[in-house]
Amino acid sequence: MNSLSTAVAAPKSAPRAPARARLTDPVVGVWLAALAVTLLGWIVVAARGGDFLTLTNIVAILQNCVALGLVAVGQSAVILTGSLDLSVAYLISLGTLVAAETMQRGGIVTAVLAVLALSAGVGLANGLIVTGLKVNAFIATLGVAFILRGWIEDNYTGPAGKVPASFQHLGYDRIGPVPVSLFLLAAVAVAIWLITRRTRLGHHMYATGGDEHAARLSGVRTRHTVVVAHILCSLCVGAAALFLAARLGAGAPWAGTEARYDLESIAAVVLGGTALAGGRGGVAGTLGGVLVLAVLDSVFNQLSVDPFFKNVVRGVVIIAAVALYARRSARRPA
Repeated sequence: MNSLSTAVAAPKSAPRAPARARLTDPVVGVWLAALAVTLLGWIVVAARGGDFLTLTNIVAILQNCVALGLVAVGQSAVILTGSLDLSVAYLISLGTLVAAETMQRGGIVTAVLAVLALSAGVGLANGLIVTGLKVNAFIATLGVAFILRGWIEDNYTGPAGKVPASFQHLGYDRIGPVPVSLFLLAAVAVAIWLITRRTRLGHHMYATGGDEHAARLSGVRTRHTVVVAHILCSLCVGAAALFLAARLGAGAPWAGTEARYDLESIAAVVLGGTALAGGRGGVAGTLGGVLVLAVLDSVFNQLSVDPFFKNVVRGVVIIAAVALYARRSARRPA
């Protein structure tokens, strides 16, 4: 009777744990934070006599999410393995230049393939330096960033190439209120989510980031996993470069560095609850982090906030988020 009553009673209390887990899930937290920031921004802007939730402003926020979102989704994949990529900003810049110049001389398909091939090559180089030469990912990818920077500064002094009007539709067209480019971000995000959550490679990425030594003893090819993660990250960066080329209409040596996509993408990943040490987090949280940053930027721009104060607020938000996630993680074992 006791065992029977226990078995019957168990299902009644079982749903409580998942409910609590959902409430403390960083993914839920960052999306709630995005909603809170949006509502707060609307109130503050309205108090200053502005109108925040207009169609024009919402479309602008969504468009601003695309480039950063593409880079951050790729950064999520590589950070999950315990690595990271600081070469993304210069790779974006070089990608826009390659795209625009190739489109000017040849066709759009050739340009897209050239940018993706360049991106895959840089990702492969990053991965091999990290895994083969045993160089810390921070130093390795920073070194690659300097190499890309040197190439750009030696060969370009300003915008180059020309993007045809047919390709610029990617940067400006909308389907109703939804920018076409948002579908590109959604497709890439879904692809990376499926890879990380539904494939053996994805499980290996989490295992490598969680404990590389234990993963290796379990038969995971950790070096191969890290290399593939870097390639995936760079391919996402290549997609961002193509989008920015469509927006700018030409290649720009400053396209990636002016917006600081290297640090911004890492900030979005961290805001989304992905651990910098690897092994925990994912794409869904990262997209929430991207939205938080995009909404904050929009609010600051409408209020004409000083750039220094803008960076201070963003820094405080990131530190607070990381501190909150750290406290939650510390409580879990107990």
